[in-house]
Amino acid sequence: MNAYDEYMKGIVVPMRQELTGAGFKELLTAEEVNEHMSSSEGTSLVVINSVCGCAAGLARPAVLEALNTAEAKPEHLVTVFAGQDKEATAQMRNYFEEVPPSSPSIAVLKDGQLAYFIPREQIEGYPMEQIRDHLAQVLAQVAAQ
Repeated sequence: MNAYDEYMKGIVVPMRQELTGAGFKELLTAEEVNEHMSSSEGTSLVVINSVCGCAAGLARPAVLEALNTAEAKPEHLVTVFAGQDKEATAQMRNYFEEVPPSSPSIAVLKDGQLAYFIPREQIEGYPMEQIRDHLAQVLAQVAAQ
């Protein structure tokens, strides 16, 4: 492993743990993504994690607070890490090709189909509370479908 990769691995550990510590399953390979997508029924909340402090620093806390406050809880919590787990991220994005790649971003899938997508543009620059409330509303809408 080169020095840059080693350095980046050390930096992203707390960013990964912020989600995994709250019950998110990291999908690290394309195979793990395919396995999740082929076997998950119900609602999946997918966070495409990122190093970006300005957007990802808002996305992770907003997702966690939305899960704490939302009445409708997804059955599956999964995450891939853009720029780190490149094959897993690319494979996950293949499941919602209709939206441009965006990281960080939040996808809500219902029975393996994209039900809603929150791109970086709806995260960066917004108050964390607004992102939280947006996601909580989305989870309620998807649960009601």
